[in-house]
Amino acid sequence: MTDDELAQSWRRIRAELRTAVSDATWHLYLDALDARRLDGSTLVVTAPDASRAWVSERFSRLLQAGAQRVLGHDVAVQLVGPEHPAAGNDIAPPAPRSLWTAADVPFNARFTFDQFVIGDSNRLAHGAALAVAEMPALAYNPLFICGPPGLGKTHLLHSIANYVAAYGNGLTVRYTTVEGFTNHFIGALHHDGIDAFKSAYRDVGVLLVDDVQFLQRKAKTEEEFFHTFNALHAAGAQIVLTSDRLPRDMSALEDRLRERFEAGLVCDVRPPDYDTRLTILRKRVQQDGVSGVDTGALDLIAERVDSNVRALEGALIRTVAFGSLTGRPVTRELAEEVLGGLYPDLRPRVRSIEEIQRRICQDFEITLDEMLSHSRAVGLNWPRQLAMYLTRELTDATLPAIGRAFGGRNHTTVLHACKRTAARIAEDRDAYDTVRRLTGELRGGTDRDA
Repeated sequence: MTDDELAQSWRRIRAELRTAVSDATWHLYLDALDARRLDGSTLVVTAPDASRAWVSERFSRLLQAGAQRVLGHDVAVQLVGPEHPAAGNDIAPPAPRSLWTAADVPFNARFTFDQFVIGDSNRLAHGAALAVAEMPALAYNPLFICGPPGLGKTHLLHSIANYVAAYGNGLTVRYTTVEGFTNHFIGALHHDGIDAFKSAYRDVGVLLVDDVQFLQRKAKTEEEFFHTFNALHAAGAQIVLTSDRLPRDMSALEDRLRERFEAGLVCDVRPPDYDTRLTILRKRVQQDGVSGVDTGALDLIAERVDSNVRALEGALIRTVAFGSLTGRPVTRELAEEVLGGLYPDLRPRVRSIEEIQRRICQDFEITLDEMLSHSRAVGLNWPRQLAMYLTRELTDATLPAIGRAFGGRNHTTVLHACKRTAARIAEDRDAYDTVRRLTGELRGGTDRDA
């Protein structure tokens, strides 16, 4: 294995480790680990003298499992000190991160369209990403995917990269983050490499950029990115961007760049529902070849962890690792033990239609009589439609029953209100935030006056 191949494999192993432990554990013990060489079937990893014994005792199995998933089941891990002869100190250290080029960021082979689990929360983003991969610069250009962290935006970028690399007839594709772009730009300025920098990002057929919200308040980087964007677009290259917010919400970004982000297709990804979360867990178990995982354990993890996919997979890895370390089967009871403190049981409180109505009236400062009336005043339509939508989502009431509870309306009116609300959520970030907040409060039993 060459040094470049080892570096790429080690980055994948680090990613496996990162999702399996807490932030504090990662920064205290595992971030400092470094793979120095693959000696036959033994991966030599160095750890600081101060923490090596603790890492060996507590995390050796986790490290072994990550290495085997990436390099194969016949690989063993040898943990040594930085000065140990096996560390191969004659090997030149890797280049500083600030000087890494875009080519140093590998495509994650696990992130493909086949492995992406489609649900109502990400269907549009998945379809748009696939269309872009199949027809670069002809479908949507630029494509802007936004949403909270951990919901699959990076997965879609790597899926595009892997698809184009496999089926793009030699089309050059480049993936980077804004942090990587910034570091590369600064390194190029300091080392007279600006021409090579421009070539790295502008002489490509597809440019994929993660976390563009971090361009804000970086004046020089923002200007360079603006010129890179224009050069690529003029040359007919495909541009795909991700962010944790809509372009219009990036107030610190220059108008000229924000307008370009909005010029193509803007779509979002939202937290997955229970069925999608369960499918993600099953696919991950199958993909990793993990045996002996009880369906009850997956059910519990899917019930408890609803924030994002990264946390969901991290909970699965943590549970499987704990079972492996203790020699216990991965059952629902084990998952309860592992996740009990991190993700306590927050069973949804069953709400009545009237409770939902009164909660919305309270939030929008209207009376229940006004909500149930047939008035079409502007200030009543949205809360009334929202209340019908939440009633359908949070209760088992049928459409006719909901209509009767809302002033004797028919079921088609309720269905229309639900469709209008769903469309507004997809287009209006404020509406999306309002629905998410109210849903959480109603499911969790929170009352504002409490």
